[in-house]
Amino acid sequence: MRSLFGLCPLFLALLFGAAPALAGKRVALVLANSSYQYAPSLANPVNDGAVMAKTLKDAGFEIVESRHDLSALETRRVLRDFADATRDADIAVVYYAGHGIEVEGSNYLIPVDAKLERDTDVYDQGLSLDRVLVAVEPAKQLRLVILDACRDNPFGKTMKRTVVSRGIGRGLAQVEPNSPNTLIAYSAKAGFTAQDGDGANSPFTMALSKHLTTPGLDVRRAFGFVRDDVLKSTGNKQEPFVYGSLGGEDVPLVPVKAVAAAPVTNPQAADIRRDYELALQVGNRPAWEAFLAQHPDGFYANLAKLQVEKIGAEQAHAAATETAKQAEAERDRLAALGAQKDAQARAAADAKAAEQAQLTAQKAKEQAQQQAAAAEQQRVNLAAAAPGAAPASTASPAGTSVASLTPTTTPVDLSRLVQTELGRVGCFSGQADGNWNTTSRRSLSQFNRYAGTRLDVKVASTDALDTVKSKPSRVCPLVCEHGFRADGDKCTKIVCREGYAINDDNACEKRRVAKPATAKPATAKRDDGDERSARQRRQAGGAAGIAAAASAGRASGGGQIFCNGGSCRPVNRGCHLEYRGGGGPGNDANAEVCN
Repeated sequence: MRSLFGLCPLFLALLFGAAPALAGKRVALVLANSSYQYAPSLANPVNDGAVMAKTLKDAGFEIVESRHDLSALETRRVLRDFADATRDADIAVVYYAGHGIEVEGSNYLIPVDAKLERDTDVYDQGLSLDRVLVAVEPAKQLRLVILDACRDNPFGKTMKRTVVSRGIGRGLAQVEPNSPNTLIAYSAKAGFTAQDGDGANSPFTMALSKHLTTPGLDVRRAFGFVRDDVLKSTGNKQEPFVYGSLGGEDVPLVPVKAVAAAPVTNPQAADIRRDYELALQVGNRPAWEAFLAQHPDGFYANLAKLQVEKIGAEQAHAAATETAKQAEAERDRLAALGAQKDAQARAAADAKAAEQAQLTAQKAKEQAQQQAAAAEQQRVNLAAAAPGAAPASTASPAGTSVASLTPTTTPVDLSRLVQTELGRVGCFSGQADGNWNTTSRRSLSQFNRYAGTRLDVKVASTDALDTVKSKPSRVCPLVCEHGFRADGDKCTKIVCREGYAINDDNACEKRRVAKPATAKPATAKRDDGDERSARQRRQAGGAAGIAAAASAGRASGGGQIFCNGGSCRPVNRGCHLEYRGGGGPGNDANAEVCN
């Protein structure tokens, strides 16, 4: 049996035919307004415009017209000239940074010479968004308008209202483009305002420059990555939004560079392709290096080099992440120990530099992954379309479908993979259905807590997938219900011996036996009701007798009352009482003495 890569040099035209055609003409207009004459100046728009102009030029756009701080008249002229450039273009892009206003549901860009003393001035001094759409309308494949203009209205407090009911909104209003193949991207959702950020550029423009011109990346997915970055950098305070729709085909702003095919002369091209597919199945650096050592040139060699670059970028990102983690830990350690300020400052600077290096490595990794995936998808598509070529889904000797190894991962697939890995490390117990809901976010938050990471829990990302995959065993502790205890990776029911029961602390505790209540003898009971009633009756009777005698005494004129053991009576008229001492049964203390 011959070796894995023991094949002849590569000639691929028999398999693939001619290379795909390059993308058509692409034109762009960049407008940025910072120096407003009748409103406070904006710090970032001109910087943002410069970044976007450079990004589009580096992406190979044939025309990139960049202008800043234009008056209303100058803006109209620039839009008119740009409309001429779009007549033979396939892709037309307009980027605007500056102030924008929504009035009565319509959006207007504000030139630097606008005064806007009254609400109706916006119709004369502003530029309608519809006017911008007219400028890009001739483009055949894609019409894209990007507005980093969702700032607070600087004229809102001073602008006079000519009609009380006329609405002037916050941010920009939602739009629905009438022309097909048109997208309008806002830096913030309709009705919300955007942030300028703390640096020289806005968070929205920084994310655009990172993702929008990635080769082979569909423009809709690019804006999805932009949204994720802006949400993360603004703490979920700003969410970019895209209005409009495109068809089913991918529409990248920058196509993948075509790899030239070799002459149609090599009858062993299929063998080289099988070697490539075997290396793709193994998927590590040694496999690709072995393939390149045997096949250093040609179409498959170029694809293999992209795979090697992707692996290198992933390894560099992993190393940068570990370095950033160590630098952050050192910074926190010095702060906890109360080290000298200069030592803490150095550690903080090192941590910041390591974090920046990690972000750079992450960007390089994502670009390398996207380029490798797009190139591989191109290979699969060409193989399927080439006459007489073996289907791209032909199984390799190991029985693995080649087509299943490389397609671009969709967000749902990525969410499902992250959920599966979170379940493996004990942080997710639900069904891996690709729905990144509250349960999934809580599971990733639990992973962050126990793994000491700071992954963004709002979305399922490749960083989260790589980080969770790197954990060889359980991360989140096993949580069991009351009456069960953790036993490895399972919950086992707690069984207590006879006479013991499970208490609130999930431990066996001796059962307390309740003592039966003993009844007291009837004689021991005391019933004071009758005794108290008799005493009360006597007291009531005595009081009544005294009261009656007193009443009779007043009637007889004596006023004194004579009482003995038998009863009480008034002292007879002309008599009085004298105290004789003593007292007790049969011996009255008082005696009635009559004159």
